[in-house]
Amino acid sequence: MKTISKRFKAAQAVIEPRAYSPLEAVALVKSNATAKFDETLEAHARLGIDPKYTDQQLRTTVVLPKGTGRTIRIAVITRGEKVAEAKAGGADLVGDEDLVETIAGGAMDFDLLIATPDMMPKVAKLGRVLGPRGLMPNPKTGTVTTDIVGAITEFKAGKLEFRADRSGIVHVQFGKASFSADDLLENLKAVQETVDRNKPSGAKGRYWRSLYITSTMGPSVEVDVTALQDLKFEG
Repeated sequence: MKTISKRFKAAQAVIEPRAYSPLEAVALVKSNATAKFDETLEAHARLGIDPKYTDQQLRTTVVLPKGTGRTIRIAVITRGEKVAEAKAGGADLVGDEDLVETIAGGAMDFDLLIATPDMMPKVAKLGRVLGPRGLMPNPKTGTVTTDIVGAITEFKAGKLEFRADRSGIVHVQFGKASFSADDLLENLKAVQETVDRNKPSGAKGRYWRSLYITSTMGPSVEVDVTALQDLKFEG
């Protein structure tokens, strides 16, 4: 049986069994992030969708206005003049068929994979390797594109891809514990707006079932979704 630490129990003890206002929730999770490293904050939204149906699937990207707080390694599969373009644009790994073979062999020292459309027939054979890790390039998320530099810039600056899992739950990071509560709240608001804006056409009944936020080593806190939806940021 898993042992719960005294630190976790103490953090859990201050959380009431209710939905908190967005700023309260963020401040509480932030104050409970007491590990010796800069914990990542995550949002977990249970939605009223069944992803086994194509018209109830959710896969998209969100641009976090205050960034992710982490450095990501980006690999690019392309050819010709786009190779030099990708390198100049800040890609960490760049290649054509050689990089495809390297990945097929199990070497995946990157967090995001971008490919140009002409290379997708080659990349397709990596589906079994990339799919389970959520790394398969997709036009819907901007990871299959001819604008390599633009894509690299966006993802390095705070663009994240996310999808609903088989249970209809979305898991997405929205910053670090070292961020201010206001910055975290603005990022969380961007996640909520993105989920609402990309509501699947086949979603039935109540769309938002629940929203919880947590830190890497801390307990979760429920957020009042309606209050988050009503929140306005200037500009």
